[in-house]
Amino acid sequence: MLSANNKRQLWLPAGYAHGFCVTSEAALFVYKCTDYYQPDAETAVLWSDPAIAINWPVECPRLSARDASASPLSEIDALRLPDYQA
Repeated sequence: MLSANNKRQLWLPAGYAHGFCVTSEAALFVYKCTDYYQPDAETAVLWSDPAIAINWPVECPRLSARDASASPLSEIDALRLPDYQA
């Protein structure tokens, strides 16, 4: 849990999927990126994908249009996903 009180931050390596859930009435979320934003490289994964099984702290979230229409990970073209081969 991130909050103004605990002043924690979250670091995600480039290419990692990420999502967040606001549990308060309002939140300010700021990204610090390593490169310029590239919307054509972005892919959304269904927030409730049972294969990922995230235990979200809400049952009926208010979603953006993009997140509401996202596909499960198994239905996303592998060419749209990062290549993590060593």
